[in-house]
Amino acid sequence: MTPEEKRSLQLTAVSVREGILTSTHGAKAGHPGGSLSAADMFTYLYFKEMRIDPRNPRWEDRDRFVLSKGHTAPGLYSALAHRGYFPVEDLPTLRHIDSYLQGHPNMNTVPGVDMSTGSLGQGLSAAAGMAKGAKHLGKDINAYSLLGDGELAEGQIWEATMFAAHYKLDNLCIIADINGLQIDGRTRDVMNTEPVDEKFAAFGCDVVKIDGHDFEQIEAAFARFHANKGSGRPTCILMKTTKGKGVSYMEDNAGWHGKAPNDEEYAKGMEELSEARKALEV
Repeated sequence: MTPEEKRSLQLTAVSVREGILTSTHGAKAGHPGGSLSAADMFTYLYFKEMRIDPRNPRWEDRDRFVLSKGHTAPGLYSALAHRGYFPVEDLPTLRHIDSYLQGHPNMNTVPGVDMSTGSLGQGLSAAAGMAKGAKHLGKDINAYSLLGDGELAEGQIWEATMFAAHYKLDNLCIIADINGLQIDGRTRDVMNTEPVDEKFAAFGCDVVKIDGHDFEQIEAAFARFHANKGSGRPTCILMKTTKGKGVSYMEDNAGWHGKAPNDEEYAKGMEELSEARKALEV
């Protein structure tokens, strides 16, 4: 990755974070914390990694993405909007009664959404099915699914992982956002799922551990995923992140799991992101 490519991704991630704040502030509801922790991953997926076409969202040969932790829809919507799937100006309509941007992704109303999600634990099964379908049809299509670390307590996650390994879905990339927090507090206190790396490995995955805010590490993880083609092993990327990343008062604070910023908080967060943009533009 060249310095110019890295800076471009970092600037785009700032825009994605601004969209997260703008949408949740406009809704007076939503889930900013986990959206912000995954903003860098959303950015890399939609601006570098996946084979997609915003002008043709239903292109049959596109890669597929399933947001298993569907409550972080503000992050996905912001990435989709900035990628050109729909107007960025629509983000503040999040959760409004007449808006197509509801609190969880809806594949029937939102361009670019491949699967309706929200009930935790189920998204990975859908992504595994997509990967299996691509294999069955002989198509070079990858399926990606983003999970929350609190979600890893759901048994269906492990059933889906076992399925993926059994059917040798090396075109499936499982991504877990390990920010250490969920709605009720620290994941280790609510339901300790560690050692996550050893569990995914035991279920047949090739496991990569990275800093989820480092684009060079993200790039290397996906290079490993592509190198695994032909191995018959699904890839699992465990990304260590900070919940609320980029907005100081939200960082590593479980209270921002599902709460929108008020006017003062919104202004402060947008000011911080503006400063981050200026630092990158120097």
